[in-house]
Amino acid sequence: MKKLVLAAAMTAAASTAFAGSLEDPVVEPPVIEEAASSSSSNIWVPLLLLVIVAAGAAAL
Repeated sequence: MKKLVLAAAMTAAASTAFAGSLEDPVVEPPVIEEAASSSSSNIWVPLLLLVIVAAGAAAL
């Protein structure tokens, strides 16, 4: 009788240890936000350099 109770207790403990499913856990990917940039802001530096070179050439 003691072995039967012990076997029942072991079976109950083992069944709760494996509770769950075999599916992969759902993990949400991290949200990556890029800084918004426009291509028009990149044109100002070459234009400014062109104006400076033209002003220097006109002064000669």
